[in-house]
Amino acid sequence: MSLLTDEQIKKITERELQFETSRSGGKGGQNVNKVETKVTVIFDFQNSSILNEEHKNIIKSSHKSDDELRVASQKTRSQLENKTDAVKKLISLLQRILKLKIIRKKSKPSKSSILKRNGTTGMDTHST
Repeated sequence: MSLLTDEQIKKITERELQFETSRSGGKGGQNVNKVETKVTVIFDFQNSSILNEEHKNIIKSSHKSDDELRVASQKTRSQLENKTDAVKKLISLLQRILKLKIIRKKSKPSKSSILKRNGTTGMDTHST
């Protein structure tokens, strides 16, 4: 199984994300107390029509949470910029979780590696 395709990412961002806003802490003066600029993106991956069962199982096993992923952003004083940032973070998180892990096959060491390990070259001759 591979990473998400661009088409899958587009469909997820258009159809399957929910957004929550709240007041953001930090700098901003009076604006902080009035405007909800912090954005949390919620992705209910278990009920996703875009992800297959293998994707869902990988996310579930690697992200010990309920049936959803939550990512928040409060970098800027703009709700729209924070929304964009939160979606990027979520897609990045999904890509990291679903990244292919190369499984190393066990193999016997080669004759040359055994000789190197033992400190001999294999061409040593005994002179008398």
